[in-house]
Amino acid sequence: MTLAFAPADADAIPLVLLDEDALPLWLADQDARSAGWVAAHEFKARLGTALTIPDGAGGIAMALAGMGTARSRARDRFALAAAAAKLPAATYRIAAGLAPEAAETEALGWLLSGYRFDRYKTNGATPARLVAPEGIDAARVETLAAGEALTRDLINTPAADMGPDALEDAARELATTFGATIRVITGDDLLAQNFPMIHAVGRAADRAPRLIDMTWGTTGPALTLVGKGVCFDTGGLNLKPASSMGLMKKDMGGAATVLGLARIVMGLGVALRLRVLIPAVENSVAGNAFRPQDILTSRKGLTVEINNTDAEGRLVLADALALADEDRPDLIVSMATLTGAARVAVGPDLAPFYTDHDADAAALAHAAARMADPVWRMPFHQPYEKMIEPGIADLDNAPSGGFAGSITAALFLRRFVTDTDRYVHFDIYGWQPSAAPGRPKGGVQQGARALLGALPEMLDL
Repeated sequence: MTLAFAPADADAIPLVLLDEDALPLWLADQDARSAGWVAAHEFKARLGTALTIPDGAGGIAMALAGMGTARSRARDRFALAAAAAKLPAATYRIAAGLAPEAAETEALGWLLSGYRFDRYKTNGATPARLVAPEGIDAARVETLAAGEALTRDLINTPAADMGPDALEDAARELATTFGATIRVITGDDLLAQNFPMIHAVGRAADRAPRLIDMTWGTTGPALTLVGKGVCFDTGGLNLKPASSMGLMKKDMGGAATVLGLARIVMGLGVALRLRVLIPAVENSVAGNAFRPQDILTSRKGLTVEINNTDAEGRLVLADALALADEDRPDLIVSMATLTGAARVAVGPDLAPFYTDHDADAAALAHAAARMADPVWRMPFHQPYEKMIEPGIADLDNAPSGGFAGSITAALFLRRFVTDTDRYVHFDIYGWQPSAAPGRPKGGVQQGARALLGALPEMLDL
């Protein structure tokens, strides 16, 4: 679906954004009729409230959006989107109350509030439209929204229609749109070209495993994005219970996120040499499924003891990261719905990330606040390295004990990036458990806007 602003010359209703403490002063400047209407409807400008004021001829003279207080706004994102959801379907133009430093974020939130996943059922609701606020780059905000919508669509699509083949189709469509080059290694060719762990994880499914490799751009620093593309995860022979399998269509959220971010980067024409690597598999159960206690040899040459077939994401990422590392780009970033431990640590709303570079961590933290995309740094804690060393192989894919699961997974992945100086890993959730302003329940993009905002500082763009 298209998330776009209304035309600049559209006939639009004036929209006034009001903080709670600014409401009395604003009312003092209004005519008695308008002030009386506001009082009669007990509008207090609380966060997420809205009110339309009639014009006396059956139309709307203006609309008010409650922006609450600084404290209430700090508890969530996209305050304007919260109010937009309460407005009648019409076109609006912000007349007052929008701080310039918040304009891009609030405008983006408005666009994202119009997202609907309508592949299987038409949603008849028509969202309110907004004329782009003065002073923002409307095309940039629309591009951010388009990248988010792509990520959401991919995650929300069930595995029957979003297997490795369909994920490849989505990548090919994106490559065609922006003139990128794409190469895909499928099935037993993965063995022939030395991607043994991607093949091992995906070989039991009826849709062949594959490695999607997309490149774009010829100038600027080199950025490689690696996204986990496990299109459905049964847990393999360590079968998940039903309660844990219910959301496994979102286990390709890392792939969906890097594709959405790639769409933004290409759409904005960022001066990068971009590479996107997606190991796309299903972790299924069959007679040829990989087994607990198997020892796999990775592309890097490191051997991995399988102590849980449900810890498969790090295996496919490892082969893809090894390939990325061979190219020695300026920065490698992996994104994956990797561990439940990350959710226990920071919940569904924060995207934890790992890096050895303090300057990169600071850039991400600053950009996250600016881009309304919260992230949190976690440590590559060196003393835990011994937890991923099983003794009979180089690495253990699922250390026993249950402690520090997100950290040990990140340490595992870092073993496959040895020649590239800078590596960042995001352990995202990729799912909005309940509706929030600008974020309906379902698939969601995490970490992508924070990374986009940090790239100028991280890569000296």
